[in-house]
Amino acid sequence: MIPAHIMTSRDRIIATLNRQPVDRIPIDFGGTRQSGISVWAYAKLREALGGPSHNLPRVYDTYQMLAEVESGIADRFCADCVGLHRPAVAFGVENRDWKAWDLPDGLRVEIPGGFNPEPDGSGGFMLKRGGDIVAAMPGGAFYFDRFEKYPGATHPNLDAWRPPVIAEAILEHTRTESENLFIHTDKAIIAPMGPPYELFNGIGQGGFEDWMITFASEDEYVTDLFGVLTDVWLENLALFHQAVGDRVQIIQICDDFGTQSAPFLSTGMFREKLLPAYKRGLDWIHEHTSWKVMLHSDGAIVPLLPSIIEMGVDILNPVQTSAAGMDPATLKRDFGDQLIFWGGSCDGQSTLTDGTPEQVSAETRQNVAALGMDGGLVCASIHNIQANVPPENIIALFDSISSS
Repeated sequence: MIPAHIMTSRDRIIATLNRQPVDRIPIDFGGTRQSGISVWAYAKLREALGGPSHNLPRVYDTYQMLAEVESGIADRFCADCVGLHRPAVAFGVENRDWKAWDLPDGLRVEIPGGFNPEPDGSGGFMLKRGGDIVAAMPGGAFYFDRFEKYPGATHPNLDAWRPPVIAEAILEHTRTESENLFIHTDKAIIAPMGPPYELFNGIGQGGFEDWMITFASEDEYVTDLFGVLTDVWLENLALFHQAVGDRVQIIQICDDFGTQSAPFLSTGMFREKLLPAYKRGLDWIHEHTSWKVMLHSDGAIVPLLPSIIEMGVDILNPVQTSAAGMDPATLKRDFGDQLIFWGGSCDGQSTLTDGTPEQVSAETRQNVAALGMDGGLVCASIHNIQANVPPENIIALFDSISSS
């Protein structure tokens, strides 16, 4: 039975996660760094909506060049959740002391004061640390590429190396910011709090091929590495829970297990190496908190989903419907009683970028009908809205959700 009253955003998300009736399908627009919008697309969207011209669009994630979605625009599209981010979202640069920055195409944006990329002489930018180039955005590109080496690439000596424990300053920030968001908004709050490094994909940054060789051939080392990482993850989870308590509703972990056509790895290897490590952390969450766990994993991951569910995942994002086997109706039939689907709206690789508003609306309604049957869906873009998405398609996407 649909509730007779209008629900708050937080109540709407909580009810959906508990498979209870809601007054409408919940929407995520900018609640995570994987359901956001490129600052280029956002600037055009603001203009199309007649939004504020007195303030610059703000880039809160300088790695992906994601815009901070202002509250008025979030409300225009009925967004029901908000992200609880650390002070430094990307490259270790804190999001404060904002300053203007001109992009090569003339778009002026705001960036953190400590973010100081240098022109590369070819129309792009490079970011240096200690004289080394740690990231670069080539001319004509819309993101920075990262070159920092993570533990999968550096193969640290586990007798001497320890992953980072969350700092007290970060805990204090999350404590005060979670209070602010909980008291002053009615949105559900999502916080990223996975292992110190993604256990499969992200950990190999700066040398992914080397990490894949290690992962496949050095079983004892990988087991020990995951043990060290999950030990610190459990410590961080306990500290984070002390700081934010039940003000946070959803914990997000990110790790890409799929390509466009198949999983990166076999189900057997996933179960042997990744499942036990991730399950340690997710078991702690379910035993000690009220949080629900969202996994962000792109790609064709249907063969892994039974193991992902066993791992302790409650919510699957982004539900990449363009990947092999990720048919919305089939996913709902086979896994809808065990997973909440978060995303799954419209193919962000073709329809959303190149289709008409009518095509965007039709595809979105079809996917919402399949994934949202009997509840269990929070609708969002399938990963971030890219720089080349026309504003009329963004409007069609979210308006078709809210009217479904």
